[in-house]
Parts: sequence; C-alpha cells; structure tokens
Amino acid sequence: MPLCTITHSYIFMLLWTLFGACLVATVIGYKPVVIVHGLFDSSGVFVELLRFINQSHPGTNVSVIDLFDRSSSLQPLWKQVEGFKEAIYPIMQNAADGVHFICYSQGGLICRGILSTLPNHNVHSFISLSSPQAGQYGDTDYLKYLFPQFMKSNLFHFCYTGVGQRISICNYWKDPHHTDMYVNGSDYLALLNSERSNPNSTVWKNNFLRIKKLVLIGGPDDGVITPWQSSQFGFYNDNETVVEIKDQDLYLRDVFGLKTLNARGDLFLCSMAGVEHVKWHSNDTVFNTCIEKWLV
Repeated sequence: MPLCTITHSYIFMLLWTLFGACLVATVIGYKPVVIVHGLFDSSGVFVELLRFINQSHPGTNVSVIDLFDRSSSLQPLWKQVEGFKEAIYPIMQNAADGVHFICYSQGGLICRGILSTLPNHNVHSFISLSSPQAGQYGDTDYLKYLFPQFMKSNLFHFCYTGVGQRISICNYWKDPHHTDMYVNGSDYLALLNSERSNPNSTVWKNNFLRIKKLVLIGGPDDGVITPWQSSQFGFYNDNETVVEIKDQDLYLRDVFGLKTLNARGDLFLCSMAGVEHVKWHSNDTVFNTCIEKWLV
C-alpha cells in the first residue's frame, strides 16, 4: 500500500510538472527559435543548446535547419541563403508573434542574407553567435585544411576570382591589404555591407531593420574568427589594427542599419573570454549571459 501511494504521488507530481511547463509556455508564449549551423557543421552539434533552451524556456518550438551539412557548407552563400530561406519561411508563416534566429559562425552571415532579402520576415531577436560579420582574415586551421597551398597573405589571388567565389569562405574573405580586389571580387559580403555598388541596398536595409534586436556574441579566445572582433563588426585596417564597430565606415554611414539599431536601443554586444570557437553553442555561461534573455 505505501509503495502504491508513493507511485501514485510520483506520477501525480510528474504530470503536474509537465502541465506546469506547458502552462508556462502557453501563458508566456515563447517565440519559436530557428538555429542555423556553421562551416562543416550539421544540426547534430546543437544538442547542448537545445537542452539549454528547453530548460530555460520549456515548450519552445526549436527548429535546427538540416541543410548544407558538413562539406556542403562550402557551397556559395547565396545558394545557401535561398535554401535556408525556403526551409525557414514556413516556420515564420506559422508564428504570428515572430521567431528568433540563433545563427552560428558562417550561419550568421547566411542569416544576414536571409534578413536582407526577405521583405516580410518576422524575426524578433537575431543572435549572431561568433560569426565573421565583418569578414575573415587569418591563418587558422580551417584555412590550412581548405587551402594548404595558401596563407592569408596570398589567398586573395584565389578568393577574388569567379572560381574562388564558388566556395563559401571566399564569399567573406576580406583581405585588408587588397580592398579594391575584395570590393570588386566579393559576390556576397561586399554586397551585404554595401561596400560594392548594390541597387537593392535601400530595400535590403529596410528588410534588415525589421529585426527587433541584434545580439553580437564573440570573444578573444575564439581561435577561428579573425580578428575575433569581426563577430561584432570590428575589423582590421590596412595596418592590421582592429577598428571597432562604432568607428567602422559601415556603421558611421549606417549603410545597412547598425547605427539605426543602436539609436533604437536594439544593438547589443556580448563579449566573453575563455571560449573556443567550437564551444560557443555548448557553453552554459554563454547561454545564460548572452542568449537566454533574448528568447522571450
């Protein structure tokens, strides 16, 4: 009899807990979360991030988009933008109150492409997680693996060609010593940043500014994003000195909306030391400090 009582009590408590979690999710109305992976990744790397979200915001509908996995992530970014857009748009249509984006590494640039070219998106928080938003320029292990015959100083010879632009990393390779070649040769980042003439720049800016919050996360021990400040729109000048976001021309001229977002109070930078690039999405301190509060 006591065993039966305990069993019944346990089941009741379990059901009550589940009911409470569903009730909280319904009352608070957590927005759906869409996650986009990075270079050489797949949807399977976000197990910990999914756990963090489910623990802090129970009942949240989370979609990790399973496209362009692993080696397919090297395909041109505009092609990936169209593929991810097609997969994500139905999620947006079914979310009357909007969705949140968490976009990791290269995925952060893909999400920018989606947000710039989709006129009726309903993204609330765009959380860019260690993404080279201002470009990439560094001798990293990724570079050595992909281009063993090149170093950062001479990769421009390949990247700023038609063939080079068929590889995703070249779409955001930004050599500060060859700016003209970058502007003329980059089919992706230079267009997004309006560094290259773009007849759609005003429309893209207005589309991008539909977001309610922009959260830029990165840190000095990343080891991949170079300079790490690129994750927050800082980048090298031609002396390889980092110019921070608010001193960048793209911010000062507000070419795609960063200055407007800041004036609105909707631009947030979260920097954290001691986090390696592949650990951002599985670090609970990163989640608790930089991500959790933007998922309501």
